[in-house]
Amino acid sequence: MALNNGMAMNNGLAKIETQKLKEEICHDDSAVPVKAHTLDELHSLQVKKSNPNTPIIDLQQTIFGFEADKNKQQLESISASLASLTRETGPKVVRGDPAKQAETPKVVHASHQHQHQQIPPFSNITDSALKFTHILYNLSPAELYEQAIQNEKGSFITSSGALATLSGAKTGRSPRDKRVVKDDTTSEELWWGKGSPNIEMDEQTFLINRERAVDYLCSLEKVYVNDQFLNWDPMNKLKVRIVSARAYHSLFMHNMCIRPTPEELENFGTPDFTIYNAGKFPCNRYTHYMTSSTSIDINLARKEMVILGTQYAGEMKKGLFSLMHYLMPKRQILSLHSGCNMGKDGDVALFFGLSGTGKTTLSTDHNRYLIGDDEHCWSDHGVSNIEGGCYAKCIDLSREKEPDIWNAIKFGTVLENVVFEEHIREVDYTDKSVTENTRAAYPIEYIPNAKIPCVGPHPKNVILLACDAFGVLPPVSKLNLAQTMYHFISGYTALVAGTEDGIKEPTATFSACFGAAFIMFHPTKYAAMLAEKMQKQGATGWLVNTGWSGGSYGSGSRIKLSHTRKIIDAIHSGELLNANYTKTEVFGLEIPNKLKGVPSEILDPVNTWPNKDAYKETLLKLGGLFRKNFEVFTNHKIGTDSNLTEEILVAGPNF
Repeated sequence: MALNNGMAMNNGLAKIETQKLKEEICHDDSAVPVKAHTLDELHSLQVKKSNPNTPIIDLQQTIFGFEADKNKQQLESISASLASLTRETGPKVVRGDPAKQAETPKVVHASHQHQHQQIPPFSNITDSALKFTHILYNLSPAELYEQAIQNEKGSFITSSGALATLSGAKTGRSPRDKRVVKDDTTSEELWWGKGSPNIEMDEQTFLINRERAVDYLCSLEKVYVNDQFLNWDPMNKLKVRIVSARAYHSLFMHNMCIRPTPEELENFGTPDFTIYNAGKFPCNRYTHYMTSSTSIDINLARKEMVILGTQYAGEMKKGLFSLMHYLMPKRQILSLHSGCNMGKDGDVALFFGLSGTGKTTLSTDHNRYLIGDDEHCWSDHGVSNIEGGCYAKCIDLSREKEPDIWNAIKFGTVLENVVFEEHIREVDYTDKSVTENTRAAYPIEYIPNAKIPCVGPHPKNVILLACDAFGVLPPVSKLNLAQTMYHFISGYTALVAGTEDGIKEPTATFSACFGAAFIMFHPTKYAAMLAEKMQKQGATGWLVNTGWSGGSYGSGSRIKLSHTRKIIDAIHSGELLNANYTKTEVFGLEIPNKLKGVPSEILDPVNTWPNKDAYKETLLKLGGLFRKNFEVFTNHKIGTDSNLTEEILVAGPNF
């Protein structure tokens, strides 16, 4: 092109003239042209075809032979899971997002006995029988991000790459709405009555709620199906299927359960347990046993769980934990609500503790491998993590206090109910506008020192954590087996209730086995199994107080985290085993006389109280609370077993 300076346009700009070369055509040859004639063809080049387990495959395009049979079997299994018990047939199911289907694909239609059946006569056809249910099967995090952002209000990508979601009206579990089917077997096996978390329902009511959940899920255009595993122990792995209506729930369980390999998924077969999460749909308040619009129902005989009226994802996680608390002890495997880590030399420690005791902080140690943060099994082979992920509290989270959790909040992580800045999407972890129970769910491999696979040898130390706001328990005590059982059954910590007027009073909290909401059998069964395994493997029990010293909350001070870490390090190293011990009053706890890095005067709490009479009064008060709490356990029988042994009762407070 040439610029003609001699000619000017009316607006003062020079006129541009094009000089044409003879017999030459102007081409845009800067790159090889794409092999597409339309935008749709171009977009089709953008995405590679993936493995057979990826759910966007059209069944019409699936080749005949082994792969087609596997796909058909998978879909028949899913259709059977969604089968109505009254109609005895599952819905017509097809893989893939309906938004991506170019034409009506071939469908699979199965009964709940996993038998392919003929289409029912025209007289029995219903609206639901005419529609297709699209199955979004084991989607990847990237695909679930797209689904959530497109279809679920309140879903956003945060500045760290995590997916922020809302769990609706419920931002925590609903233990009063949890039901367990009481039948001839469970009526004898499970813990019922005062103190028990198990609230009964009958089989018929469960089936009504199941039908309601299945009908709701089948009425949707698409449902999410996750086939995954529980328990890293290969000899005791469980296959679980989660059917849900939200991408948020599917991604949450993708993170929290163990993720199968493509080969494992191909041969998954029939699940051992199925969750029907219809949490967006309420239960019928007129149904027997219903006390609200929420119902979380477990049927151990049918190996099924139904969720209605709550979208809080933690219900699925803890429902499966309750299942493991039932199935594993029947195999002589102890299920535990604990953190677990392992030293470089293979020494394993279990950490038990209620909220606020420091279980997550103390079990996360850069000098040790993390086996898991919450749910474990102890078998004849050692310990194993039940889950494939972590579910961490986020309130007041900071990079300085919890660097591992902070760094784990990235692409693939689910952030529940957090508040973020609307433009740059930076999360404010101090903001409680939605709830104080903000959470992050992420795969365990997001923790740098996680041990994969999440298994380890038998524990050497069993650490029971208590945040004693009364200030009378020692920072560390060595426990004998009977004391370990007593304090394990008690599951003590103390919460601090404060008011704007400055009136503060510690409140004792007891949760049997440090997880009463999830246990199925009587606490003594788990405690006896724990003592038996500890005795067989030579493990030592410890009671560690992370709470107050020198007085109760308001007058004393919190035991320094640095001192508690020194105590935990001394337990790991074996230093505390060689210490000299003194027995305390009332609780009869053995406390070390000295410990490197910890002031000797704080090891016996009586030394730190300026008012000795007040100390004795508070000590007796706490002892009385322990005794009162333990009354519910003293006369219980497990089937035909005898009463709780006198040995454990003697291990409690004596005064």
